[in-house]
Amino acid sequence: MSHEHVSYLELLARGAATEAYDRPVLLARASGAGPEALAGLEEAKQLALRVRAELEGRRRREAELSALFATAHDLAGLRDLDAVLRAIVQRARSLLGTEVAYLSLNDPAAGDTYMRVTEGSVSARFQQVRLGMGEGLGGLVAQTARPYVTDDYFEDPRFQHTRSIDAAVRDEGLVAILGVPLSLGSQVIGVLFAADRRARVFEREQVALLGSLAAHAAVAIDTANLLAETRSALAELERANDIIREHSGVIERASEVHDRLSELVLHGGGVHDVADAVSEVLGGTVEFTEEGAGAVRRAGGHAVREGDDWVAAVSAGGETLGALVLRGRPDLDPVDQRTLERAALVTSLLLLARRSAGEAEQRVRGELLDDLLDAPDRDRRLLRERAARLRTDSEAPHVVLAARIDREGGAAAPDAGGREGADRQRLWSAATHLAATRHGLASARDGGTVLLLPLGPGESAADLARGTARSLGGTLREPVTVGASAPVRAPLDRPGEVAVAYGEARRCLDALVLLHRAGQGAAAEDLGFLGLLLADGRDVDGFVDRTIGQVVAYDRRRGTDLVRTLDAYFASGMSPARTKDELHVHVNTVAQRLERVGRLLGPDWQSPSRALEIQLALRLHALADAVTGT
Repeated sequence: MSHEHVSYLELLARGAATEAYDRPVLLARASGAGPEALAGLEEAKQLALRVRAELEGRRRREAELSALFATAHDLAGLRDLDAVLRAIVQRARSLLGTEVAYLSLNDPAAGDTYMRVTEGSVSARFQQVRLGMGEGLGGLVAQTARPYVTDDYFEDPRFQHTRSIDAAVRDEGLVAILGVPLSLGSQVIGVLFAADRRARVFEREQVALLGSLAAHAAVAIDTANLLAETRSALAELERANDIIREHSGVIERASEVHDRLSELVLHGGGVHDVADAVSEVLGGTVEFTEEGAGAVRRAGGHAVREGDDWVAAVSAGGETLGALVLRGRPDLDPVDQRTLERAALVTSLLLLARRSAGEAEQRVRGELLDDLLDAPDRDRRLLRERAARLRTDSEAPHVVLAARIDREGGAAAPDAGGREGADRQRLWSAATHLAATRHGLASARDGGTVLLLPLGPGESAADLARGTARSLGGTLREPVTVGASAPVRAPLDRPGEVAVAYGEARRCLDALVLLHRAGQGAAAEDLGFLGLLLADGRDVDGFVDRTIGQVVAYDRRRGTDLVRTLDAYFASGMSPARTKDELHVHVNTVAQRLERVGRLLGPDWQSPSRALEIQLALRLHALADAVTGT
């Protein structure tokens, strides 16, 4: 082996640059070598360059294969589809050394392919472009499932150029483009691209390399899709499992509430006990209301949603008794809805049972009061026993009250008869409820209602009458007029006095209507001299005391003469000048005394109605003094 051949082997061994292979020829020519020697060296140089190119190609293919295997390994480790697609595009750009790489996916529903991921792109229009099948380089690859390459896209007539695609490619500044199909079996799912913004020739090895990467990429995309579908299926299974568990819990709650409601009914539970039990089981707040059930009357017994609340009507026989309202559970399960409806049904049964018991008690109370009014000679011991069963305090002073619905105007309506009957029924129902609350008695009588109620501590007959009128009027939302008798002590021991007191209460009621005071409550003591005439007891002393008692007491304490001044004042036609002549005092004295009277009796003491009562009281006071000789 010649020295020159050894030099070329050394150059190959150290991987010298191409220019270094000209050096042995140049040295031989400079040393005067002959033509034959120079020809041999030239042949050895060409052989060494071919060996060098082959070695370089093998090294490049080895590096590409190594990079391809590394890419396949990396892709196999990715599970998220977006991460897989980004990794594919990044490796494509790196392996081929291009400025831009991108990937499009086929859209079977739209029949085109759309840009999915880009690397190195700067154009928003390019990143959003869609290519129809057969359009542009990418559309042709997607349609034919074959790779296509161009070193100058705009000058290449093989592709169907469209205005939108060319505008996007021009906006990105791309010139040389290589596209290979992403295939799963015979199905193309997308296209992988590598592109430069200058003219460039993609060699067969680079096309093959990008094709190999596309093959790995298609498998990775399919794996990621399968994993995504598996995760979705697992999520669906978890949701289904949650639904099953939830339904199981709902059924358990329904069974629990059924057992609790049954126990409540058997042990005499009330409406609010039912609401509490359902609140605890359903995990919300359930309340019973007698109002607001109008919206659910047409729901056919079903619970309906109102905003974030659920409402179930409590009804029986076509009558709406109220509603159960569930708050805090807007996402109520259908089984829980039926639980709420079942609770509403149980509530209606309890209300009907309570109503039946209440109506029976009301009848008993009415019958006892009727006996006191109509048959005062009944056995008093039996009367007291009946009152005790009704929890009536027969020892306390009681007041008889006559109540009636009185509307202003007095004109009868076309259906006056039917309306009056309905009014009496409503009034009787409200009165019996009030009587049961106050431990008294009530009965329907004489077109209205009569009540026998005990007096509370410090309460007068007039106080009780006014309170009863307010209570009944508020319940019925109608004006209710109430007349009261004087107190009857221990009415069961004096049953005859109850009928007399009822007559007094009715006269007081009629007087209120005549005085245009319908809708109010009063006793005889509130009606001045008219009450004196109406009252059976003719309480003259009480009338005098209520009317001028403060003036009489002032005279007794101070030794003044206000009563005589008042008598002279009215006898003189309410003239201070004539009064001072009658009393033989100065007119200023009369004025001072009348001012004192005004402070004692109130500023309206000279009004016609008050003046009349004061004059009557003065006459009765003078008559009493004459009788007693004081």
